[in-house]
Amino acid sequence: MTITSPHLGSPSSAWTDARLLYALEEVVETELNRHLKVTKDWMPHEYVPWSDGRNFPGFFEDGEAWDKEQSKVTEIGRIALVVNLLTEDNLPSYHHEIASLFGRDGAWGTWVHRWTAEEGRHGIVMRDYLLASRAVDPDKLEQFRMAHMSEGFESDNRHSMLHSVAYVSFQELATRVSHRNTGHQSGDPVCDRMLARIATDENLHMVFYRNLLKAAFELAPDLTMMAVRDVIVNFRMPGHGMPGFERAAAQMAIGEIYNMRIHHDDVLQPVLRFLKVMEIDGLGPEGQKAQDELGLYMSGLDAEALKFDEKLAARKARMAARAAGA
Repeated sequence: MTITSPHLGSPSSAWTDARLLYALEEVVETELNRHLKVTKDWMPHEYVPWSDGRNFPGFFEDGEAWDKEQSKVTEIGRIALVVNLLTEDNLPSYHHEIASLFGRDGAWGTWVHRWTAEEGRHGIVMRDYLLASRAVDPDKLEQFRMAHMSEGFESDNRHSMLHSVAYVSFQELATRVSHRNTGHQSGDPVCDRMLARIATDENLHMVFYRNLLKAAFELAPDLTMMAVRDVIVNFRMPGHGMPGFERAAAQMAIGEIYNMRIHHDDVLQPVLRFLKVMEIDGLGPEGQKAQDELGLYMSGLDAEALKFDEKLAARKARMAARAAGA
């Protein structure tokens, strides 16, 4: 990709957020047009098993209280569905973050609003599915939503447009993977189909940001390398502040929905390989240092993931032995 900009070739110190936003505007427009051509509109209500729905207690005399036995999804499916939906629920905060960083004008603004509209479908269809199918406790779900949204969300990367682009390049893929694996582990084909549809959107969002990050590497390789290093080393999912997140994340790790191995193999490595981040040469001292540190971090993460793999395999073996002896 060739980018023409009055700032091309400027030293890293010359790049401000405002200059990068201006220089990348043409790329954003190109990627927006590509996105609109390949994405397909879909109707959230078509993915919800409305015929399974019935009244809950409250205003309706025939309301039936929720019970775990009513749920078609697995235990790990319920845990992951709540985490995934609560993450989607904070869309107003996410919109505020990116609208503040990217602006509301031009191609950037068009993308911000389009992305928000598409993401809005995800929360709609997931909540409708969960309530109609009685997959989770609706009272606890609402209590968690109120607690989580009342806290709001502040991105770790809100100080920098470039850091934010780097973050969402990985985070959108992480969300896709989490949704897809939740569907596979849910035990309900209807849930799996719904989450597959959501995952398709998340993948297209990842492609948009990944291609934008590629353009940023061509414009300001040192600054972009430093941003990618910072984002990967300090990566946290956007739902980290929700009630009980640490415990839920541990259960999702054991349930193979999202863990260190998945994070390394299915999220970080695909983006780094596509962008050929570790092969970029001609960097300045700071960019080279960031690239070296990124390589060391990825090696360390792979080693930690291997230890996790071994512990998970041992756990599975113990459970299989207990089941055989039962």
